[in-house]
Parts: sequence; C-alpha cells; structure tokens
Amino acid sequence: MLIFISLFAVVCYAIASWLQWQRATGRRLDVRPTVLLLGIAGFAVHGISVYHTLHHPAGIDLGLFSMGSLISWLVTALVIGSSLRQRIDNLFIGVFPMAAVTVLLASLMPTSEVLKPYGSGMFLHILLSVLAYSIFTLATLQALLLWRQQLALKQHHTRGLVASLPPLQIMEKLLFEMLWVGFILLSISLISGWLFVDNLFAQHLVHKTLLSLAAWLIYATLLGGRQIMGWRGMTAIRWTIGGFLLLMLGFFGSKLVLEFIL
Repeated sequence: MLIFISLFAVVCYAIASWLQWQRATGRRLDVRPTVLLLGIAGFAVHGISVYHTLHHPAGIDLGLFSMGSLISWLVTALVIGSSLRQRIDNLFIGVFPMAAVTVLLASLMPTSEVLKPYGSGMFLHILLSVLAYSIFTLATLQALLLWRQQLALKQHHTRGLVASLPPLQIMEKLLFEMLWVGFILLSISLISGWLFVDNLFAQHLVHKTLLSLAAWLIYATLLGGRQIMGWRGMTAIRWTIGGFLLLMLGFFGSKLVLEFIL
C-alpha cells in the first residue's frame, strides 16, 4: 500500500505545481483554491508515507531517502502554512516537485540497514536538526526566487512570474526572517548535539559536525553583515546558497557515503 499512497501524493503535487506555474505565468488566475486543496491533500498523504518509511519494529530509519522525504514534507508544511498569510505561493513550483520526488524515492528504495531506537535527548537533537535544515531549504528557494526577480527587473521583464511576486523589499524581509529562524534552530541543534551525542568518531559524525559549524559561521556572518552593513541583494543570495550547500553536503553527503560507499 505504501507505493500507492506515495503515488497519490505525487499526482497531487504534480498537478498542483503545474497549476501554480500556469497561475504564475498569467495563463490561469483562478486556480489558487485548487492548488491549495491539492497541495494539502498531497501533504496529508505524504505524511502517512513518512510515518511508514521512518517507523519500523526494529527502530527508526534515518537513512538518506527517508530523511529526504521527511524534510521535504516539513518544507511543504511550512510553505503551505506561510502561504495562508503571505504571498509566497510561487514557492510551490519548487517545493511540490521536490516533495513528489522524495516521497516516491522513499517508498521505492529499500529500508536503511541502520535501524535503532533513540533516547529523548538524541531525538530532540535530530528533530532540531531536521527543522533547521527544512527552514534553510525554504530560505534557499526564497533566495533563488529573489535572484530570478532581480534579474528580471534589471532586464525590464515585469510580466509573468515577476508580476506575481511581492516587491523586492518584502521578498528580502521574508528571506531574512527565514534565515533568523533557521539560524536559531541550527544553533540549538549544535548545542544539543554536543550535549547528547556520545562519540562523534565512533558514529562517523565529525565531518558532518564540522560542515554544520562552517555553515553556521556563514549564516552568522550573513546575519551580522545584514545588521551592521545592510547586506542585501546578490550578497545575501550568494551567502544563503553557500551556507545551504555546506549543510546539504554535511547532512546528505555523509549519509550517502556511509550508506552506499563505505
């Protein structure tokens, strides 16, 4: 049944993202309720899939594909919830396809060989890490959308996708709000990891921790530069993407190496 549940989520996400693209480019303007309904339906069914791919009798599966599905599910929840109070519906164009791919892969790929129960402290650390990564994923998508908007305005292209976006100032404000939330969660996650992770070397977590610390420094520099020197525009976009690449390398790169190479 898992594959059928996942396929239903994929269909909902695919239709919703296509309709949102039609809306963003001005071809269809009256589809927002349908997009939201399909997105929420896909999200709900995706949640069932996430539960079954994570939970097993022997413990919790925190493998590459199950975690990818969980993160995309959380990002989808954040975007749908935020879209109810702010004009960020165009993020659906990137978020829904990402969620569709990850939920399908999680249902098709075999269960990770590393299944184990986790204590409350370690579970808190994992939860904070996943939430921080989800927020930074959303911030990176926002940065890419902001970059596209700036490029279009410089070329005097004010129709289609750009016309449906909020002004640049609001887009930048949303970006830094996301960055602050993600930065706080990442900071608490690093502290909780130091408190609850017993042996970094035995668990092959040294490189992941170092890359996460490097990403934390990049985000701290960006937020400090924003407060002190008013960094914005392409500077903010580059630093946001750079920090996310380090986080992605640490989070998914380590899982890829441990599960498929070593």
